[in-house]
Amino acid sequence: MHAVGIDIGGTKIAGALVSDEGEIVRSERVPTPAGDPGAIVDVVTDMILSLSQGEEVRAAGVAAAGFIDEQQATVYYAPNISWRNEPFRDRLLERVSLDVTIDNDANAAGWAEFRFGAGRGVSDMTMLTIGTGVGGAIVTDGRLLRGGFGTGAEIGHLRVVPGGLPCGCGSRGCIEQYGSGRALLRMANEIADVGGIGIQLADLRQKRGVLTGEDVAALIIERDAGAMQALRELGSWLGQACASLSAILDPRMFVLGGGVAAAGETLLDPIREAYLAHLPARGYHPEPQFVTAQLGNDAGVVGAADLARLHFLSR
Repeated sequence: MHAVGIDIGGTKIAGALVSDEGEIVRSERVPTPAGDPGAIVDVVTDMILSLSQGEEVRAAGVAAAGFIDEQQATVYYAPNISWRNEPFRDRLLERVSLDVTIDNDANAAGWAEFRFGAGRGVSDMTMLTIGTGVGGAIVTDGRLLRGGFGTGAEIGHLRVVPGGLPCGCGSRGCIEQYGSGRALLRMANEIADVGGIGIQLADLRQKRGVLTGEDVAALIIERDAGAMQALRELGSWLGQACASLSAILDPRMFVLGGGVAAAGETLLDPIREAYLAHLPARGYHPEPQFVTAQLGNDAGVVGAADLARLHFLSR
């Protein structure tokens, strides 16, 4: 049974018709009217109807960054699109005659990796999405963990430094401030300030006026000493966070996704090293696999569609 998956981002809305094997049949993409909740309903409705045309589609899933309630119906809080207690499923059900579910975007991406990507065949998996911030998804015993109120698995707000750097969530010391793409850029600038191995970072910053994430990524590919040091520092923080998560969740696999994960083994090596250094009962605890995600930007729509399909079949 085909299902439609929609992934609402801060700048674009992506949609796809997805088969029950996780294959994208066709897709669409449009800009996000972020300041207009009503326009978002219109865009998502049109996309669902367009992608469903000519197919026997029974379910549609929508993924968005933010807190979603346990009924997969209401968006408590979505920072990128100004939603507060938005009854988004009900608004869509007024317009489309399908079974509709709403999910957190990181949960949808993690579920896609579990079902069709890097985590296929693994019963317990934790995914960290390393982009501008840090997203997360937890699968335990083959089920997506949402928590009692639906807002679980906010891994980016696991506190790793008491009283540390301020976070957008209002707390301090969250892993998002030490293990994200934004954190990597901050670390690279700090290394550039010191000089020494940061000389190429400093030269590039002076030439361009500002150092960008793309600049750092390019220098990592060239294995520049300063950029590599920033990546190792980032990986060390992520490894510490994974060790804490492992003490609670005991996953068989950690999947790293998002733009920074494109560094592959160059990122995974310091993560594994820091993980082992901070793992409780090291030497007596089986070691999980650390791998990078496989589905890329398609994970959100594929996961949203599959979760909607499973919800429909379980009714």
